Amino acid sequence: MASPPDTSKTIKLERYNSYIRKVNSTKLLNASSKLLFRATLLIALVLVFFFTFNYPPLSDTTSHHFHTHSHFLTSAFGGGGAWERQVRHSATPRRPNGFTVLVTGAAGFVGSHCSLALKKRGDGVIGLDNFNNYYDPSLKRARQDLLSQHQIFIVEGDLNDGPLLSKLFDVVPITHILHLAAQAGVRYAMQNPQSYIKSNIAGFVNLLEVSKTANPQPSIVWASSSSVYGLNTENPFSELDRTDQPASLYAATKKAGEEIAHTYNHIYGLSLTGLRFFTVYGPWGRPDMAYFFFTKDILHGKTIDVYQTQDGKEVARDFTYIDDIVKGCVGALDTAEKSTGSGGKKKGPAQLRIYNLGNTSPVPVGKLVTILENLLTTKAKKHVIKMPRNGDVPYTHANVTLAYRDFGYKPVTDLSTGLRKFVKWYVRYYGIQPRLKKENRIDNEQPDGSA
Repeated sequence: MASPPDTSKTIKLERYNSYIRKVNSTKLLNASSKLLFRATLLIALVLVFFFTFNYPPLSDTTSHHFHTHSHFLTSAFGGGGAWERQVRHSATPRRPNGFTVLVTGAAGFVGSHCSLALKKRGDGVIGLDNFNNYYDPSLKRARQDLLSQHQIFIVEGDLNDGPLLSKLFDVVPITHILHLAAQAGVRYAMQNPQSYIKSNIAGFVNLLEVSKTANPQPSIVWASSSSVYGLNTENPFSELDRTDQPASLYAATKKAGEEIAHTYNHIYGLSLTGLRFFTVYGPWGRPDMAYFFFTKDILHGKTIDVYQTQDGKEVARDFTYIDDIVKGCVGALDTAEKSTGSGGKKKGPAQLRIYNLGNTSPVPVGKLVTILENLLTTKAKKHVIKMPRNGDVPYTHANVTLAYRDFGYKPVTDLSTGLRKFVKWYVRYYGIQPRLKKENRIDNEQPDGSA
């Protein structure tokens, strides 16, 4: 019987060929995967370059959206290199021992002037503003553009955004805060009271909460208001007078701020200086102020309401020119002592001050109208009426003895001079060409826009 054929060599050969096929298949698969990955990467790079070079930079609307949600960016992505560089560049002092000042409300009237004054003398300035629409935001944007020309960066954000405030303290060593952000206006409080609570009380508390935990703690100068004197009948108004009878919700929130400042000074060792402003006016001012909308209405031939008290007396204000207010703010910053707390714990007694900043020379509103009539060479259509019960007070007059003693505050601008500078700015800003008296003298003055 014949023996079966030997198939072992054939089986081994088939196994070997199968192994070779598997190896080659694996190599082909790996090679294909690498090729696919490289092709995908190449396509991605092409798309990145395409969108980078074919689409314009962020529009104003997109930029606005970015700043509005900056707290999301700072908390989720660490702020971004470009944003942090802008903050650092703006906040870096250019003079020996210069301050690094956070100015809240930097796009506002007083805030923009103070920011410019501090920057021009070599301090570092970083602004914060929420650009709300209480009055025309385009004016705030124009102030922002002016500050940008002087390399002052304004972070768009809200006082109540704790993470954003903390981020600013992380990015730069803030030595001082000039807190000017607030919901302003006595009469508007009757329409939108919650906005005053949110900004003037909750926002202030949030700023103090972040400041108390900073290391080192900043020294804080903040804006109170002459409105805290309310129904006070003593004249001139002194810091020692009663301030527990506010006539408006606005005044009540400012008075609350003074009491809150006392608390944070007592518990946490924050150095706090409150400044009671008296009717500030001047170029780049607020459109809701009487001198501003009087100018507008006179030029447009509209009737203006001139108030009298209930007993027929003229309403008077201690009108204070913006440059004098700026000098007071800077003086308060320069004499502010260091806070004494660390990590939210008080180490010793800290400075706590309150000052009037006014012009010390009350002027009847009727005289203000007469000055504007002369400057605009246009007769105002006046409607004299009794002052409504809306929280306005009939008379203000500042005693500034304390501010003069402690940091040399001395107002030098009378109402006629200050209004001339305001009108000059107003007609240029709004492109109006009225027949101004003393035109040559006005044109020869230095341009306004800085303090």
